[in-house]
Amino acid sequence: MKYQSWISPVIVLVVWQAVASLGLVETRFFPAPSAIFAKFAEMVMTEQFWLDLRVSVVRLMVGFVIGAVPGAAVGLLMGLSSLAERMISPLISMLYPLPKIALLPLIMLIFGLSEASKYAIVAIGVFFIMAINTYGGVQNINKIYFDVAKNLKIPGWKVYLTVALPGALPGIFTGLRLATGVALILLVSAEFVGATEGLGFRIWWSWTVFWVEQMYVGLVIIALLGFTFASLVGLCERTFLPWRRGGGN
Repeated sequence: MKYQSWISPVIVLVVWQAVASLGLVETRFFPAPSAIFAKFAEMVMTEQFWLDLRVSVVRLMVGFVIGAVPGAAVGLLMGLSSLAERMISPLISMLYPLPKIALLPLIMLIFGLSEASKYAIVAIGVFFIMAINTYGGVQNINKIYFDVAKNLKIPGWKVYLTVALPGALPGIFTGLRLATGVALILLVSAEFVGATEGLGFRIWWSWTVFWVEQMYVGLVIIALLGFTFASLVGLCERTFLPWRRGGGN
């Protein structure tokens, strides 16, 4: 990553520190970055911090995989089969606009407060994004590749793996980027109300006891998690799609 990427965050932190030190903002609600960093340094020495981080990361990754893999598979199927597209597309068009967080009460009714409810809410949000973007990726493949495969009488499953999947990779990676942020939002929301561990729970709990600096530490860790996952997706994208190195993180 080029150093220019760090300029704007550093400027924001410097300005924030300055206005907090000069008393231009209410530090009870907007503590200075130095105070947040000091709290962070204190928290990383505790077992609870690492337990919350591990629990949230596991929930995020499990839910992400459960949603991303079938979502990409359904998107490929819709792109290759007009029958599947006609059957599945209306269902996705109806369900995708639903705010996924609104489904949380139903999911908690089904799965209770178990880990399955966190996996499910993340997976549902990721599934639709992956299905739609993968489908779009297949639609953008030049039809001549499918014609060549058809003329060579390549079996359907080989077309799936050697033409559709590689051709849809740009759409798949776009979906992964978008799904990362949505997955984090849904996970934190689920942990607000249905967890006793995790970063989302820790943020909510900090708010209830007015430990503002600890709350900010949780928010910063969530932001760093999002940045890390987006960077990993960008790294994979540059590896598998080297001609797109002009974009990504």
